[in-house]
Amino acid sequence: MPENIAPEPDEKEPNDLRITFHDASHPSGRAGRSNAFDRDQTRSLSRKRSLSRNSATSRRDLPSSPYSGVQIEYRTLSIHVSESRNLMQQLNVSQETGLSESSAQLRLQRDGKNTLPHPKTNYLKKILSYVFGGFCSVLWVGVVIFFICWRPLSNPPSPTNLALAILVIIVIVLQASFSAFQDWSTSRTMKSITDLLPSDALVLRDGQLMKLKATELVSGDLVQLQIGNKVPADMRIIGHSGDLRFDRAVLTGESDEIEGSVDQTDENFLESRNIALMGTLVVNGSGVGVVVLTGPRSVMGRIANATATAEERPTLIQREITRFVYIIVALTVVLALIILLTWVGWLRKDHFAYMNVVAMLNNVMGCVVAFIPEGMPVGVALTLMMVARRMKAASVLPKGLSTVETLGCVNVICSDKTGTLTQNQMHVNSVAFVDEPIAIQEAYANLSSDNVDAGVKMLLQAATLCNDATFEPSTLHLPVASRTIQGNATDGAVLRFSADAPVRNEKAEQPTKVFQIPFNSKNKWMLTMYKMPSENQALNEFKVFVKGAPDVLLPTCTAYWSRKSKCVMPLDATAKTAFKEYQDKLSKNAERVIVLCMKNMTIQDAMGTNAFSDEVTSRATDDLTVVGILGITDPPRPETLDTVRECRRAGTRFFMVTGDYGLTAAAIARNVGIFTGERDPDTVATIKANNDAETVKKLNDARVAGECRSLLLEGHSLGGLDDEDWSVICEYQEIVFARTTPEQKLRIVEEFRKRDNVVAVTGDGVNDAPALRAADVGVAIVSGSDVAIEAADLVLLDRFDSIIEAIRLGRLVFQNLQKVIAYLLPAGSWSEIWPVLLNVFFGVPLPLSSFLMIIICVFTDLFLSLSLIMEKEEFDLLSLPPRNHKKDHLINFKIYGQAYLFIGVAETICAHSMFFLYMWKKAGIPINQLFFLFEGYTEGFHGYTQDQLNEFNYTGQCVYFVTLVILQWGNILSVRNRRLSIVQADPFTKKRRNPWLLLSMLISLAIAIFVTEVPGIQTLFLTASVPIEFWFLPIPLALGILALDEFRKLLVRLFPNGPVAKVAW
Repeated sequence: MPENIAPEPDEKEPNDLRITFHDASHPSGRAGRSNAFDRDQTRSLSRKRSLSRNSATSRRDLPSSPYSGVQIEYRTLSIHVSESRNLMQQLNVSQETGLSESSAQLRLQRDGKNTLPHPKTNYLKKILSYVFGGFCSVLWVGVVIFFICWRPLSNPPSPTNLALAILVIIVIVLQASFSAFQDWSTSRTMKSITDLLPSDALVLRDGQLMKLKATELVSGDLVQLQIGNKVPADMRIIGHSGDLRFDRAVLTGESDEIEGSVDQTDENFLESRNIALMGTLVVNGSGVGVVVLTGPRSVMGRIANATATAEERPTLIQREITRFVYIIVALTVVLALIILLTWVGWLRKDHFAYMNVVAMLNNVMGCVVAFIPEGMPVGVALTLMMVARRMKAASVLPKGLSTVETLGCVNVICSDKTGTLTQNQMHVNSVAFVDEPIAIQEAYANLSSDNVDAGVKMLLQAATLCNDATFEPSTLHLPVASRTIQGNATDGAVLRFSADAPVRNEKAEQPTKVFQIPFNSKNKWMLTMYKMPSENQALNEFKVFVKGAPDVLLPTCTAYWSRKSKCVMPLDATAKTAFKEYQDKLSKNAERVIVLCMKNMTIQDAMGTNAFSDEVTSRATDDLTVVGILGITDPPRPETLDTVRECRRAGTRFFMVTGDYGLTAAAIARNVGIFTGERDPDTVATIKANNDAETVKKLNDARVAGECRSLLLEGHSLGGLDDEDWSVICEYQEIVFARTTPEQKLRIVEEFRKRDNVVAVTGDGVNDAPALRAADVGVAIVSGSDVAIEAADLVLLDRFDSIIEAIRLGRLVFQNLQKVIAYLLPAGSWSEIWPVLLNVFFGVPLPLSSFLMIIICVFTDLFLSLSLIMEKEEFDLLSLPPRNHKKDHLINFKIYGQAYLFIGVAETICAHSMFFLYMWKKAGIPINQLFFLFEGYTEGFHGYTQDQLNEFNYTGQCVYFVTLVILQWGNILSVRNRRLSIVQADPFTKKRRNPWLLLSMLISLAIAIFVTEVPGIQTLFLTASVPIEFWFLPIPLALGILALDEFRKLLVRLFPNGPVAKVAW
């Protein structure tokens, strides 16, 4: 086998590791492996979920590594093959002291920081999507047509068409800018969430264990790995607790846990279990690894470098808006084709002088500009960004738009208990032996006496030694209650309990820990093994301490320390009954019960070997002696009770999913309001006895009627449930799932989702991550593990009740988006298309120019629609049921009816009436003479010159425009309330006050004055001054629009089941 050392000429540390490969094709010319080995390797690579096949690129696809100028072939690396001692020598690192700081700095300068290469953004593709996506693609057709109409079709060239082409380009740039700003805002939010994730590693350097930024790691660093950590670099495992496991789903897509090992388990670097890969998660146990590959040289780095940026899936809102765009574009194209065919087949023949090619193309573009609400994408983008800002102000960080929109649909919340519903500030409240409880102060006093009770001493010894928590060294001078804990909350509570005990002035030699199995959510126990020098043990004799859940450990216990008898007694049926009674007593008091056990163990295999670990693990819980019982309390968060009540009021069922004992979980559920009834909750026996359709219907009726039925299920019973059982379970109003594993949490989420529930999961631990990923909305607490934060869609930065504000804002954004769209469509689409249709098919002089259509869509209406973003909820959104995501769409037929057939028709009639009124009053041309006029509107008509007729038409168009602008004031005053009267919720007083509304009205009025009165605009875009009376006449019409909608709302309130209410939006 070739050596693994290939020093570079300028290498200052000749013994540092170099990567070599066993490949005949390697450019170095080193001998490769035999064909027989290649065949074995091929078989290894073909295994299911093979990392080398699914995640890393193939041999011929991998580019050259910048490191050492050789090609990295992960399948042929030999780092995992070397003995640990040889590897440490090659890396020039001491296992006792780690790297020196100076050596680490040299390697950092040489190899660079341990950061992943950022995927290159295809800016050209992004810019093209901004500029040509959505409505912009159709608008570009308009730009081309306007340019063609400018020249060469117009003779002389028409400056108006040139100006319109430039104006449409400005509209496109405006839409593209807002899309880019929205993407930038989303990326900033994602960065702020990424910044929340811990990026430190526990590293041994210069003999000191210190926290370093993961980006500062170099090859040769010794890193401690603990449950919940994310592996910061590719490393070789050189020691572990015996139950070390990794989740490689981030690389393989498979959630199967991979056991850690000190020894090589596979010829393939990617498959060997003594390699911990960067980005994978430590889901169980602990270990020590030596860094071998960092940054872009790691497996994760190569995948990040070789894989193109994944396409984002469109969210529900994006899909619905895209569908709306397709509908509008399709209608636009159809109308444009109808106009074109009408011109070709009729107007060009019968009314040639009426409409030439330029006029026809202008009408086609008028149709395009009229039917497309150009301001809608900007309004939608600003609405979503505004809500995201409100969420951030409420200490909620959503990762994307899908989170915001889905929150309004959530009807089930499955919440973890510890650290989510409770404060995660545990303390020992009760202490007992199997046959007798003992007060904590009495136990402490006994330790201070001359006659120390052996049982109390054993209990305190087990509490002290079977513990994975420590005090922060900088806080050791403080009282025990004020010290900072490093470790989980349960161990922290036990540590404070043992540390508060008085210490006798004995200079006894301290025991040496030789092995440990940390607590995990599957086993529900932890183990420590010690050499006890004071007990004259043989070399292969050890004392084992085990701490964990009674219902898991008690069946394997064979004896207990009897306080009454002062000796070890057999754990018979009577003792087990006494234990169970005391456990239930503490559990009903919402105390978590922990049992402390111990035993002596003789191991035949040598320490540090895999055989030693396997033997300890296999016999870990056999023949234990119970030495004590601890009752631990964790007070609920102050806001939890109100949060559960508010969720229930919002129509969202709130369930607890915990690893606690059933009675403990039920007691805590009552304390926080999840269980509300006085009767005992139903159990799996109830479900099994009543799992028919009739029971499902009764439960559903009871839930709808507000009658609460409670259910308590323990994890071990979930495996025996079938679909009928789950159908019954999913109808309960109050549920607590106790003694659950991560897999069972995942199944709970999947079963509820399977039955058309929209599920949110809240959690903060590693064991919550699978359920957080599977949920419609995963909600993590900022104080939780980095694994949970990464898996979640939403991060709560402060209080748990922020989730209520998030749900409210999720519902508010949906309602406000509907209001924005319902406001924009009447004037920005419907009232603009009819002038074009009258002009083409009925020969009426064009009542509204394309320029004025664009001004309405992009400027006057846009500013008014932005005021709707600032609207508060019309009524208490949390008193409404969650939105049905399958039926309640963002843009539906009711909104189309409101916008087009109700308000749109009214505005169209009013605006045309003002146009015809002006033509009659100022030009003396009655309405009947304007219809079917076609080429008759020319020199000599009613004795006017062509210039005079054009001036009348331009002014009439501006009258139509001003009328629409003012009519939209009535529309916005009506659309801001779907049900309430303006008298009940006016925008100027009370809690619905919206000062932005009046300001936006003034801005739209100023824009209307600007485009109609500025001489330069008049010359360029063919506008004209509007007579003063036509600025005031539309005001009563706008009030009429408001009154018309007020009458609709009145009918809906008076007759909620009437025909108007059924079609009202």
